[in-house]
Amino acid sequence: MTVLAVFRSRAQTLDFIALLRTLGVPAQAVSTPKEAGVGCGISARFDERFLEKAKLALKKKPYSSFAGFLREGRYLGG
Repeated sequence: MTVLAVFRSRAQTLDFIALLRTLGVPAQAVSTPKEAGVGCGISARFDERFLEKAKLALKKKPYSSFAGFLREGRYLGG
C-alpha cells in the first residue's frame, strides 16, 4: 500500500524525499490529493512498509511544514 507524507512546503517535501532516499526508502514526488486539504501541491510517496523509517526521518530533521501521512485518502497522523 502507498503512503503520502503531506507538507505545506515544496522545498521541505523535496528535502524529505532526499532524506528518505539516503535511508534506503524509494520515494517520489507526487501531486497532493485534494482530500488532504493542505499542502503545496506535492507530497512524498512511498510504500507503507517504510512508514517507520519515514517517522524516524521526521525525528531526525523536524519539518515545520509537515501536515501528516495519508493512506488511501485517510489521515494516519504525524
